[in-house]
Amino acid sequence: MARAADCLTEMRTASSAVTDAGVDAWASERLGAARAERLRALAHDLGVPAFFGRTDASPDATAEIFHIGRRHVRDAAGDPVVIDWRAPMSRPFYQASAADPQGLARRRRFGFAAGELTSYEDEALAEGEQGSGDLLRQEIERPRSGPMRDIVATIQPDQDDIVRAPLSESICVQGAPGTGKTAVGLHRAAYLLYTHGGQLARTGVLVVGPNRAFLRYIEQVLPALGEVEVDQSTVGDLTARVPFRAVDPPAVAVLKGDVRMAAVLRRALWGGVVKPTDSVQVTLAGRKYRVPEQRLRRYVDDLRRAGTGSADDQQVGHYAAGRERLAMAVAEDARRQKEAGGGSPSDAETRKTARSREVRAFCDAVWPAVDAAALVAGLFSDPDRLARAASGVLTEAEQELLHWPVPPRSVRSARWTDADAVLVDEVAGMLERTAGYGHVVVDEAQDLSPMQCRAVARRLAAGSLTVLGDLAQATSPWSAADWSQTLAGLGRPDTPVRPLTRGYRVPGEVLDFANRLLPLIAPGLPAATAARREPGALRLRPVAALAGPLADVVRELAATEGSTGVVCADDAVAEVVRMLTAAGLDVAALTDDGDAPGRVSVVPAGLVKGLEFDHVVVVEPAAIVAAEPRGLHRLYVVLTRAVSSLVVLHRGELPELLAG
Repeated sequence: MARAADCLTEMRTASSAVTDAGVDAWASERLGAARAERLRALAHDLGVPAFFGRTDASPDATAEIFHIGRRHVRDAAGDPVVIDWRAPMSRPFYQASAADPQGLARRRRFGFAAGELTSYEDEALAEGEQGSGDLLRQEIERPRSGPMRDIVATIQPDQDDIVRAPLSESICVQGAPGTGKTAVGLHRAAYLLYTHGGQLARTGVLVVGPNRAFLRYIEQVLPALGEVEVDQSTVGDLTARVPFRAVDPPAVAVLKGDVRMAAVLRRALWGGVVKPTDSVQVTLAGRKYRVPEQRLRRYVDDLRRAGTGSADDQQVGHYAAGRERLAMAVAEDARRQKEAGGGSPSDAETRKTARSREVRAFCDAVWPAVDAAALVAGLFSDPDRLARAASGVLTEAEQELLHWPVPPRSVRSARWTDADAVLVDEVAGMLERTAGYGHVVVDEAQDLSPMQCRAVARRLAAGSLTVLGDLAQATSPWSAADWSQTLAGLGRPDTPVRPLTRGYRVPGEVLDFANRLLPLIAPGLPAATAARREPGALRLRPVAALAGPLADVVRELAATEGSTGVVCADDAVAEVVRMLTAAGLDVAALTDDGDAPGRVSVVPAGLVKGLEFDHVVVVEPAAIVAAEPRGLHRLYVVLTRAVSSLVVLHRGELPELLAG
């Protein structure tokens, strides 16, 4: 341990000592950026040991020994002291078993507390001995106040197979609660950045989460693994081209998320392109040339056909590029006329003609410039325009749902919703190409609408996907019953679905209780099984009044190590906070834009997805169910957030499936 720490210090010192040769400003800037990135990757976390495991290739004194850690550590001679967990030679640490030692005589796991070595456990794999798993359980059960931690020390073989899947493969992980699907997706991103660093440094990696609270919870995982150049965003932040400040009724939100809206928007956009009705006279190299109406019509028709693919095709021509090509087509026509007369205009003169006032005026008349937000606002404000674009696609009743009875004074002042923002982003993607990433990780993907899927797909370009989710936790009104619709919307319909059903985080007693809901909310979906059981992990407490028992339970749990989440219906958060603070408890409500969860947080059920707490107190399950159309799905999410214990407080009756 001391040697690894010393070598890591020497690596940081060497990186800091890299000097600028002063070749030029650009080289100096790039050197400074590379040095800063290297130092960030080598930053030392005092609470994180340099290694967590060891493999011995043979049982004698000549054994080839590797220590496995979060990052590669080498000595002054360049020899490895710690092997990065992502390196190929580290894989047997995760995959070897007594039945298949994979060339290992021994695997050693280390236990740490506050950075100090406290224990170790050996597995003599060559002799058919499997470890007790005590250290694995201790690491899994370690209290987790604060952000999510990495799981490099506890990755299981089924998880490791997904983490190390090739960059060229897209994967969908159907992960039951506690199976570590989020961590697996993040560790796959870290693995791909390690294995394909050069390629992904150019194209980038994007992590898409369901809300900002979730992103704050996971934000430290990749930096802890040495990967700091990863973009993390919600779909709302990706598509925030307009300031949304309103909320759609469920029926309207479902309609705006329907993939048919892509066809409506495409019609509205390309319907603005009209046929030329006259010839146009342009100037090239000081002389005027007339381009006939017939040829102008052909140019417009050809370019329009190239850009009006089906609503399912995001690889067609872009509207703005078509407008520029039309201008060049007119200029090239004049050029050919001049060449036919013996002239030889230059490329620069032709480009100048394409930018001329006459050509621009012609393009404005037949192929007008479009603002994405203005197009959507105009479509929803004008029933006749909407009817033309939606004819045969949406019913009259659906069109009425979309109509804004009072047109906004301006585009900025419109009461945009998050679903509107996705539609504006769709139009923006039709106007110009959206920059794409080499790999995209999408978490809680079961809640994406078809239009949100298209928004993510536009950021994917030619890259690959890691799709993470659980159909049983699908709480949005448009959630699909299987993964096929979501994967098609993300542009990867042939992506294989890999199930994770072994729960490592949630105690068996809690998981069994939540699984009672599965026959109703996700019939046919395999129930998760737990890797561990904790007697007393589940307590059901019917109460006559809430305030006193709630305060007693929270006070009891807050006295233990770890985090406590008090989860209730969204509209009950203020009252629950009031009751607990009146009892003298230090609590705070978790908000989407607020700080990360504290030791004791009151959490609205609508924000709890993806989060974990050592202890969870669920307040009034019936109120959570009644708050939304897919309330039982939401309750399933709520019940599966506990890593150590779950307490359910209820004045009313429990849902029927849970009452038995």
